[in-house]
Order: sequence, then structure tokens, then C-alpha cells
Amino acid sequence: MENLNLLLEKHRKLESERLFLRPISLEDTEDMYEYTADEETTKFLFDTHKDLTQTKKMIENYYLKEPIGKYAMVLKKSNKMIGAIEFRVHEWNKSGELGFTLNRNFWGKGYMTEAGKLILNLAFHTLELERVFSESDTRNKASSKLMSRLGMTHEGTLRKNHMIRGTLVDSVYYSILKKEHPRA
Repeated sequence: MENLNLLLEKHRKLESERLFLRPISLEDTEDMYEYTADEETTKFLFDTHKDLTQTKKMIENYYLKEPIGKYAMVLKKSNKMIGAIEFRVHEWNKSGELGFTLNRNFWGKGYMTEAGKLILNLAFHTLELERVFSESDTRNKASSKLMSRLGMTHEGTLRKNHMIRGTLVDSVYYSILKKEHPRA
């Protein structure tokens, strides 16, 4: 079996009907700032960004430092970066962890479901993983709905599991197994 990080690197660009997934770059700073500076988009994730410099530093120190499995979600029609989707592989148990953020101006249009399906196909049919899981703040009902739309099953809630904006919050966990995922 090929190294999973090498496989992820080979598949660092993915495409769906309306989206390109590609590595995040410094050219994405303004588009990313548009949603990292939005209180509604970030309230269950991290502190809202105060300026472009903060977003640029996050791209440099997080996305560029270790880019494998971190994708910009880009609209094909306009080439606008509208969010980020991340996929971390845990080789020791053949699983992967899915994370996501979407610009509020694009909520409710199916973009995150479309991107999530690309990642699940990659996980199960290219990387040959057995399980993909995701977590979110229990108050973030939209994330729970997305995980359900992706075919994930609610596994449980971990109490005071995650630090969000200086407060310990409960996290809801969902997962999907390879045998439950349709080949697309």
C-alpha cells in the first residue's frame, strides 16, 4: 500500500460539478478574511479575525506549513474561495477526520455537501480507509445536519471536550464506515 500522505499529495486537487478543491495559498487571504472576520461564521470555531494580517499569518503558519489534506473550496464559475475543508488521516486505525468552514454568504446552497462527498470518495475509494469521523460544537446544528447529509451516524457527545474561544464546550461526534458509503 502506498503511503497515505503521498496519496493525499497526489490528490491535492479535486473537482466536483461546481467546485474545485485545491491547496490554500496566500492569494486566498482576502477571500478567507471575508469569512474569518464574520462573527456568525466563526462563533463555533475560533476568535473572529480583526484584520487581513491575522488571516495571512494563519495561512502561513497553518495551511502552508502542513498543506496535505487542507483544501480551499473554490467556485468554478467565479474562482472565489468560499471556505476550507480539511482531512486528517490517522493511519494507525485506517480512519480520517473531516473538518470544514464555509463563508456564511454561501450557506444553504449545498456546497459543503458537495465538497464533503469529494473527500469521502477520496477517503474510502482512493485511500482505502475504513472510517471517517467529524465533530462539532453541540450548539452548531448546521454542522450536525451536514454530517447527517453525508451519511454519517451520530456516535455520541463528549462533554467539555473542545476549547472554543476560551470556553470548554461539548462536542458531538459523527462517523461513516466504508461499507456504509456508496461508491460515487
